[in-house]
Amino acid sequence: MTRKLINIIVLVPLGIVLILLSVANRESVTLALNPFRPSDQVLSLSAPLFVFLFCALILGMIVGSAATWVSQGKHRKRARREAREAVKWQAEAGQHKARAESLAGQSLSLPGN
Repeated sequence: MTRKLINIIVLVPLGIVLILLSVANRESVTLALNPFRPSDQVLSLSAPLFVFLFCALILGMIVGSAATWVSQGKHRKRARREAREAVKWQAEAGQHKARAESLAGQSLSLPGN
């Protein structure tokens, strides 16, 4: 519930701001990719400014996500290793439990008792 509320509080104003930004920046601009000859039409793109802003936002999100994923790799590796160890220890505990139960069953069935 809290996560949903935070999403509403953050995403709704962000969406409104992005829509207002898109409406306000509809004029076509040219993005020159050649720093030595900005007038070169081969390496330039013309589009509304909000398209470039959205592309920069999406690119930033992708780069940030990739950086986060790479930086958390050691934690994921440790979690996988510990999960394998947990499965191993759980299997070993199951074997010891079965052995203890069989030994307890044998001691109950001894004729001297």
